[in-house]
Amino acid sequence: MTTKETEKSIQEIWNLFKETDKGMERLEKIVENTSRAVYALTGKWSRFVEGLIAPAVERLFKERGIDVDKVFQRVKTHRNGDEMEVDILAINGEYAVLIEAKSTLKIEDVKEHIERLEKFKTFFPEYSKRKVVGAVGGIVIEEDSNKYAYRNGLFVIGEGGDTAVILNDKGFKPKVW
Repeated sequence: MTTKETEKSIQEIWNLFKETDKGMERLEKIVENTSRAVYALTGKWSRFVEGLIAPAVERLFKERGIDVDKVFQRVKTHRNGDEMEVDILAINGEYAVLIEAKSTLKIEDVKEHIERLEKFKTFFPEYSKRKVVGAVGGIVIEEDSNKYAYRNGLFVIGEGGDTAVILNDKGFKPKVW
């Protein structure tokens, strides 16, 4: 191979690298845009689920002997550089009910909510004298997450016809944090 042919081959290789780089940049932009769109969609679905559950909370928990009188959505606080957000918080003078709402409820979501329940009084000291109970809700309930939640003392909220219902049996006793 002559020097001129070698230089030409090297130039062709560099051109291929440049084309590959441009292709990778386009692919990265596509992935970034897709990720943004998926996040926006899942965020909207989660808010939709919150919107289905929140109006029913007072009725649902009154049926279970917890007569809440205030319901808040997306309650957020900061402590020592950390943040906690509760999808739905229902309270009365005795109880604080923390509800995690998901479009698709998974075991990992239940585990994260249990961690939130354990830290709640640290992040919200104004509720430190209340009994804290938890609930998880979803339109789609995967991976036996409802059974996992039940075994860990959480109420499970699902759809029942045209409204939200607590899926736990009437004898269920929630864990109190």
